[in-house]
Amino acid sequence: MCGIFAYLNYNATRERRYIVEVLFNGLRRLEYRGYDSSGISLDADPSHAPFRLSSGSLLPSPPPLVFRQEGKIENLVTTFYQEADVTDLDLQISFQSHVGIAHTRWATHGSPSPTNSHPQTSGEGNEFLVVHNGIITNHMVLKETLLRHGFHFESETDTEVIPKLAKFVYDSLNEDLASNGGEDKQTVPFTQVVMEVMRQLEGAYALIFKSPYYPNELVACKRGSPLLLGVKEAGDKRSDTYVEGDLLAKDHGKPKEYYLASDANAIVEHTKRVLVIEDNEVVHMKDGVVAIFKFEFDKSKRLLRPASVQRALSTLEMEVEQIKKGNFEHFMQKEIHEQPDSLTMTMRGRLIRGEQRVKGVLLGGLKDHLRTIRRSRRIIFIGCGTSYNAALASRPIIEELSGVPVTMEIASDLIDRQGPIYREDTAIFVSQSGETADTLQALEYARANGALCVGITNTVGSAIARGTHCGVHINAGCEIGVASTKAYTSQIAVIIMLALALGDDSISSQRRREAIIDDCFNLPSKVRDVLKLDQDMKELAMLLMEEQSLLVFGRGYNYATALECALKVKEVSLMHSEGILAGEMKHGPLALVDETLPIIVIATRDGSSSKQQSVIQQLKARKGRLIVMCTEGDAQSMCPDGTCRVIEVPQVQDCLQPIINIVPLQLLAYHLTVLRGFNVDQPRNLAKSVTTQ
Repeated sequence: MCGIFAYLNYNATRERRYIVEVLFNGLRRLEYRGYDSSGISLDADPSHAPFRLSSGSLLPSPPPLVFRQEGKIENLVTTFYQEADVTDLDLQISFQSHVGIAHTRWATHGSPSPTNSHPQTSGEGNEFLVVHNGIITNHMVLKETLLRHGFHFESETDTEVIPKLAKFVYDSLNEDLASNGGEDKQTVPFTQVVMEVMRQLEGAYALIFKSPYYPNELVACKRGSPLLLGVKEAGDKRSDTYVEGDLLAKDHGKPKEYYLASDANAIVEHTKRVLVIEDNEVVHMKDGVVAIFKFEFDKSKRLLRPASVQRALSTLEMEVEQIKKGNFEHFMQKEIHEQPDSLTMTMRGRLIRGEQRVKGVLLGGLKDHLRTIRRSRRIIFIGCGTSYNAALASRPIIEELSGVPVTMEIASDLIDRQGPIYREDTAIFVSQSGETADTLQALEYARANGALCVGITNTVGSAIARGTHCGVHINAGCEIGVASTKAYTSQIAVIIMLALALGDDSISSQRRREAIIDDCFNLPSKVRDVLKLDQDMKELAMLLMEEQSLLVFGRGYNYATALECALKVKEVSLMHSEGILAGEMKHGPLALVDETLPIIVIATRDGSSSKQQSVIQQLKARKGRLIVMCTEGDAQSMCPDGTCRVIEVPQVQDCLQPIINIVPLQLLAYHLTVLRGFNVDQPRNLAKSVTTQ
């Protein structure tokens, strides 16, 4: 849930002010991942080297500078420049080589405060500094051990054990070297220290280490949390692979800049050449050379030369404009209005309207596995939050066209129950980021049980994309607003295309499939039409902004729409809202209905619309304050006495209707949030990518 960032310039002279701004901008791009507190670490003036600590330890370079602050990134920026003025910190000083690290936090252990912010330190002299995204599950055991060895802890975080453990490992390894006749402490490689630390850690993490014992060196590692390396060279000449030892040796001394980040958003403005760090890989940057090692837990301890790996660079398929607001006030607003384009990108090249009116779907990532999925004993959709709702919205069409039973699982609940999964099952994992911690754990569980695992994500190279047997990228484009909007509609579109592909061998459903495909081609223009309701939704939001609660009733395809509407309203506008299956209304929820409680009923034309008419009449009989969403032209039949507020939307095939229906409700949630005075892009207590459990 946190965001980590690092910038290393080698033989590329940069002023401290420039380095600081690179770090701050990196954090701004990652702030959607957490915004409780933040911090950075910089190199001190090199003229102060070497430096002796009060403990007697001699540092080859002076202790790094650390700046931490509670609150948003701009709080850190303000206090940094204030402190720089007070301490006469030289911002014009130039560094030929420099290592800076940065962190933006979503609190898990300890409340937001400067002390609990990262970078976390080993103690006096900042001998080891760490920024961390993830959770260390055995931190209490490690803390007790370190306390017995004389370490003192200042923060409440799980992260603080990591730099202190690094200091303990460093001292222990050097004692061993000294007893064996070693002389120079730097004969202990930085990577060896980090790997010994990794050996003791349990949980999920992406870590970046900095130490004055290893000036101008940076070590990063990951297990479960995302991490990317960006590469920028003078002249921008490309080098295709990195391998330990001779990596870029031919260009040794050539100016280079490296960027490490939790997300490509923080890298794309500097370079599009990236490397996705794999689990249990250790990346070491020194003297302009990148070395990548594979950490093996089961190997003998203190392996002095671990196995190196060769990796290929890839090119980011995104533009800087995608991570900017453009003419919109907020990212959520921008992403809602981008949905005609994002849906076009999702379906581009996948829908076939060939000669002689032949229609079909081509999903390249699944074509070799469709037969296996059709023969599955059942299909299991696994996700969390909005991704779960997207799968739920598409479940009926999967069952209809494939004939395979479909079950829904919330990832965390599946793991808690250890629900049965069999070799004959197909497990489909839906996640916008591809890094959702609970969904990743469910993926490991499903793979261990032999199921075919399919991934549906928005992030190329993500953990779910790499860990599944096959999958589909939704190609919705970068989504920065914490509340997912365009990813939701693109996920539904992809799952519907999956249903079309699964039913492609059935003659009996051909006419139905062709009708759906025709409407898929028209879907972006229909979404563009429904976006014209923006002002109407703002007016409705003005009527609802003082309310404390909202109910949303849906059924059939639109039960998921009700859940998603309620989720959007509660997560950004901080208004209590609940999505309810309309068929369950009389089993409890009807008791809440009175003339003051606003209720949205989704009653667009489908197989359940007549039942929804009955629901509307029952709610009106209890003096319910109704807002009815219906198909264009149905307002009179749904609410003949004109007492309901009506939202009319275009009609498409029933399985595609949830894509149309959710758009005005997203706009409603957006306007409610703005009118209530809350931060729509950074809602309270939430972050974009849930990479902790």
